Amino acid sequence: MDYAKLLYSNPRGIGCDKCHGESGKGGVIASYVQKGKQKVLKAPAINATSRAKFFAALNNPRSVMPKYSLTIEEFESLYEYVNSEK
Repeated sequence: MDYAKLLYSNPRGIGCDKCHGESGKGGVIASYVQKGKQKVLKAPAINATSRAKFFAALNNPRSVMPKYSLTIEEFESLYEYVNSEK
């Protein structure tokens, strides 16, 4: 779990916690105005997602999600970490 916690806070440059929060419950990344309208960029909760969806998001990131080069063991560690009772 110590290694997973380290990966979560800094997997390869920017940590998952910066957008998804310390416990993986998601949150607001940024709030801004675009074409006169208030917009909010949110990170989804990742602590209650399926293993398949979790791996798909890391392997094929969309929007502002960074691409990480993680081993299958690191994926598994991260998944178990965000779904554990910390």
